[in-house]
Amino acid sequence: MNIQHNATRQLFTSGEANQPSAELAYELPAPGLVDFVHTFVPEARRGQGEADALAHAGLDFARAQHLRVRTSCRFMAIFVARHHAEYAAILEAV
Repeated sequence: MNIQHNATRQLFTSGEANQPSAELAYELPAPGLVDFVHTFVPEARRGQGEADALAHAGLDFARAQHLRVRTSCRFMAIFVARHHAEYAAILEAV
């Protein structure tokens, strides 16, 4: 699966040029912090792991940039809870 990162739009996307994109949107609300705010996958492509791939890409970006992670997006909150051992070190302290 091909994931693109558009830092200017603060967005990770996947999909073919002739299809609607799946997306993971984020904000940088404070220095050293990324907040994943929205995930969308077109209905026809749901259940195929596309949202998980976007989540991994976003979290890998956060780790590489030494950012703490906030998950305002419900999907992302559930995803990091399921993969807590892998991402606990980069989650924002609550």
